[in-house]
Amino acid sequence: MNKLNLRRLERSIIASLSLLLVFGLQSVLAQQKIGHLDSETIFSAMPEFKTAQTSLEAINKTKMAELEKMKTEIQTKYNQGVAKNKTLSEANKDVVLKELQVLNDELENLKKRLDAAYQKAQEDMAAKEAELIAPVRTKFINTIKAVAKEKGLAYVFDTAKDPNNNLITWDDGVDIASAVKDKLGITTAATAAPKK
Repeated sequence: MNKLNLRRLERSIIASLSLLLVFGLQSVLAQQKIGHLDSETIFSAMPEFKTAQTSLEAINKTKMAELEKMKTEIQTKYNQGVAKNKTLSEANKDVVLKELQVLNDELENLKKRLDAAYQKAQEDMAAKEAELIAPVRTKFINTIKAVAKEKGLAYVFDTAKDPNNNLITWDDGVDIASAVKDKLGITTAATAAPKK
């Protein structure tokens, strides 16, 4: 066989392999299955999420009560200042002004404490939320992955009404919501049907 025929044969083999690869890849892609679920509905129905929400609400209530107590203290000091100001006269001007200055300094300190307490409360709530919700989210994602693997799904799309969700509609695919709920121990009566 001469070199020209050998090169033609090589090109023919390469072209054939390329076609096989393209058609084989299309065949594989055509066989990939797609699933979908409404994550909001399922996640909010998880008992662990409900427990975390209850804990967060209780902590928030306690933090708000502490902040309200500080606000009341500030209001009391302010009212004392207003009352003291009403007693101001030429005879007691120096004494009352000094007392008002002390009350004003106390008010400023209380306001700074309130601002710091408010900031700390927000940070504490964010940290507690991350602490309580992260394991629930991990369990949720791992359950979705397990169901997807069991059903041989290549992709699972979220159909939740979320502005960051790019999925608008679906015509085909496997709805894995009930399988995920079953695996999480969520009864179907506890969740509403997803909307398209």
